Amino acid sequence: MDIGKKIFILAKKLWSINRSLTGEGNRLTLKILKSVCDSMKIKEISTGSKVFDWTVPKEWKVNFAYIIDPDGKKILDFSKNNLHLVGYSRPVDKKFTLKELNKYLFSLPKQPNAIPYVTSYYNDIWGFCLTHNQRKKLKKGYYRVKIDSKLFKGSLTYGEILIKGKSKKEIFLSTYICHPSMANNELSGPVIAIHLAKWLRSIKKLNYSYRIIFISETIGSIAYLSRNYIKMKKNIFSGFNITCVGDNRTYSFLPSRNGKTISDIVALHVLKWKYKKFKKYTWRDRGSDERQYCAPGIDLPIASVMRSKYGDYPEYHTSLDNLGKVVTPKGLEGSYNLYQKILTVLENNYYPITKILCEPQLGKRNLYSKISKKDKKSIFKDRLLLDMFTYSDGKTSILEIAEKCSVSFWKLYDAFKKLEKMKLIKLNKMISISKERKKINNFISSKNK
Repeated sequence: MDIGKKIFILAKKLWSINRSLTGEGNRLTLKILKSVCDSMKIKEISTGSKVFDWTVPKEWKVNFAYIIDPDGKKILDFSKNNLHLVGYSRPVDKKFTLKELNKYLFSLPKQPNAIPYVTSYYNDIWGFCLTHNQRKKLKKGYYRVKIDSKLFKGSLTYGEILIKGKSKKEIFLSTYICHPSMANNELSGPVIAIHLAKWLRSIKKLNYSYRIIFISETIGSIAYLSRNYIKMKKNIFSGFNITCVGDNRTYSFLPSRNGKTISDIVALHVLKWKYKKFKKYTWRDRGSDERQYCAPGIDLPIASVMRSKYGDYPEYHTSLDNLGKVVTPKGLEGSYNLYQKILTVLENNYYPITKILCEPQLGKRNLYSKISKKDKKSIFKDRLLLDMFTYSDGKTSILEIAEKCSVSFWKLYDAFKKLEKMKLIKLNKMISISKERKKINNFISSKNK
């Protein structure tokens, strides 16, 4: 079975679970995700905990929620679609006229067949969501509202995976688990992230360590940062917020606040060479957890590569954001492969350093054109090879050289590996110019004696 279908099956398994900022739905979701990658640790942060300027909210539990219409028929049943109930609705058992009830109903006149996603986490409210077509059919009379819910002191639950590599420097992946019954936003993120974790665990020798977290959006990232940001600022080398990665439309890029981090550079490079028709956004278009990770004083190198960006596709935050029509196996597989490419570039982005003082004689090694002629193809090939040597100073990465030379990372990587086999180049994992330069100078001196 191909990876897209595997990821899609997992999404179907998680689809109907009611997820919010807190609650058993989140715990069940994390338990199922953990079955894919068992190194996940599930952690809790108690209600009332101060997390920077915020407070972890109460836990929310729903047993049932519905409305009985004037004919005695049960409508807007939470058990049929959990989007019908406004998130964090308090308990209610009361009769209302249609005029009174309308104050607590939410629909979308411009999308009459869509149930909207509505929440209110920090206010004592309740409400129901329905399609506008349903709303227009409601007749006058009395309606009985029944919401059996509970807000209580509990905890916020999140999952964390740490995959250790040779370096303590980390690549950070974050995704969120707090939206019910919406496939692209958010279910696509965690199902791809967990399969990326499984893939990373299968690699025997990783250069970097990987930290992958599954949290509630906004309050989850704030809570996690409040407990870990000093360590994160020290260790995180690159990172991505993974969301809206399941549809089969074009790719989208949202930069970090800095806009020039290694995360930005590698994401744009992969998109430019592999997925040319992508949409580029600015930092002002932000709207997910990158807000927290890139906040002043935090300043982590976190960017985001998505399919259709949150807020910019018609099905966003409605029941129309579903499995099959919006999120597809093909769309999931494409995003999974894209993130694999990004992480592979980061893993193999070595710092070449030449083992030859001055310009090497390439002709005697059959690396240079034997005849000098006015031939663009030959000139480009020879120029590229010489450029590779001129930038191999131990301070410039393969990715940086690829950008300078306007060629793909993969083309240069293969070429540098061949030069390494010929003992003309050494590929360093990290920048260590002074130490490496000294070692190589000693090597050259010994050869010249």
